[in-house]
Amino acid sequence: MEYRFLGNSGLKVSVVCLGAMTFTEKGWRSAGKMDFKEIQRVVDYALDHGVNFFDTADIYAFGESEELLAKALGKKVNDVIIATKVRGVMSDDPNDRGLSRYHIFKSVDASLKRLNRDYIDLYQLHWWDNYTPIEETLQALEDLVRQGKVRYVGISDFAGWQIAKSVMIQRCKDYSPFISAQMYYSLLGRDIEFEVVPACKDLGLGVLAWSPLAGGFLSGKYTKDNPFPEDSRYSRMERPFLRFDFEKAYFLLDELRKIAEKYNTSVAQVSLNWVKSKGFISSIIIGVRSLEQLKDNLGIVNWDLKEEDIQYLDEITEPEKPYPQWFLDMFAHL
Repeated sequence: MEYRFLGNSGLKVSVVCLGAMTFTEKGWRSAGKMDFKEIQRVVDYALDHGVNFFDTADIYAFGESEELLAKALGKKVNDVIIATKVRGVMSDDPNDRGLSRYHIFKSVDASLKRLNRDYIDLYQLHWWDNYTPIEETLQALEDLVRQGKVRYVGISDFAGWQIAKSVMIQRCKDYSPFISAQMYYSLLGRDIEFEVVPACKDLGLGVLAWSPLAGGFLSGKYTKDNPFPEDSRYSRMERPFLRFDFEKAYFLLDELRKIAEKYNTSVAQVSLNWVKSKGFISSIIIGVRSLEQLKDNLGIVNWDLKEEDIQYLDEITEPEKPYPQWFLDMFAHL
């Protein structure tokens, strides 16, 4: 297993992080259901193969994900790095949501109880709250760090300006800084390269890539003739959660199959390996519903894409630059 520093911190995490959004026996949104015996097999295999980083959130199956992760880890629950999140709507109570001091303090205690721990390694703001002053949120996080309930703090799904504003406040107040940004990133979703990645590089945040297979689309099971297989995540969605051009996506899949054949590997491994090749990536969060999926995804730690293939995939998936990026590039060297 390869380990990387998580942003500008001394914390080392496995380059593959096991995401627990699929850990639900009751079923939740497009995650489907997962029998606990399979969850146990998946967690045990991950531990046996060097995974030391697990990601969940209180909103995943309304706490069930955290509970099942802790149950599967058992006596090893304090031997790994666990990241969870706060922000989502947890009940009909109007205060049981958002990033207010009230909700954060209530949520962290609930997460600690479900995780069967005294502290959370990485506590992440799940997404921006338009109704709570960010100063209130950051003060609450700092207090949790000082109380010992949280060791590191991070964000998820923030815009570049939101990251910059938050970190500047943390620096001015001498608060514990964000060390990570959990963002959607895949061959079909490279938007963060324009604002978020530059902000993270400049401010010392490591990027945690969620949905690196674009909701499973880049696993290789999708074809034009069979666009939504019955067992696929997209077939369970009321509407696609991630946005991309399906025609371009099918072309990409054809090219990925060619590269996979050259390396005698799977389309999923090629897709994940491309994400792994990016220097700003601290860890890749993979969500699986079976041990076989995990075994295949973990295969990326044993090999690397050649530079020529990385460059080719860069070229055929390069997103159109928005303003002011294209303007700034024109005059960057003057």
